[in-house]
Amino acid sequence: MKEINFYRSESGKSPVEEFLDNLTAKQAKKVVWVLNMIEEHINVPSKYFKKMVNTDNLWEVRVNLGSNIFRILCFFDGSEIIILTHAIQKKTQKTPRQAIKIAEKRMKDYFKRKKL
Repeated sequence: MKEINFYRSESGKSPVEEFLDNLTAKQAKKVVWVLNMIEEHINVPSKYFKKMVNTDNLWEVRVNLGSNIFRILCFFDGSEIIILTHAIQKKTQKTPRQAIKIAEKRMKDYFKRKKL
C-alpha cells in the first residue's frame, strides 16, 4: 500500500492543500476518491495515475469531473511514498511546461532538505 504526502515548503506551506481547499465539495470528493484509489491499489489505471514523459521522474494524478480536468503532479520517495507537489486545473491538451518546472523544483527542494 502506498502512502500519499503533501510537499511542504521550508515555511510549512503546502501548495497542493491550498489548491484543494479552493475546489468545490464535489470536486474535492472526486480528488480524494482518486488519491485513495492510488494509495490502496497496486495496479492503478493510467486514466488516474500515469508517469509523465520527458520529465525528471514526475507522475500525474489525473482527475476528470464533467468538463473540469485536474492534474496533481507528484513523485515517489522510495517505492511506496508519493509526494504531491503541484496541482492545476487543465485548460489545454498538454500539461503546461511551467507546471512541470514548478513540480521539478519542489522535488529537488524536497530531497535537498530531506538530506539535511
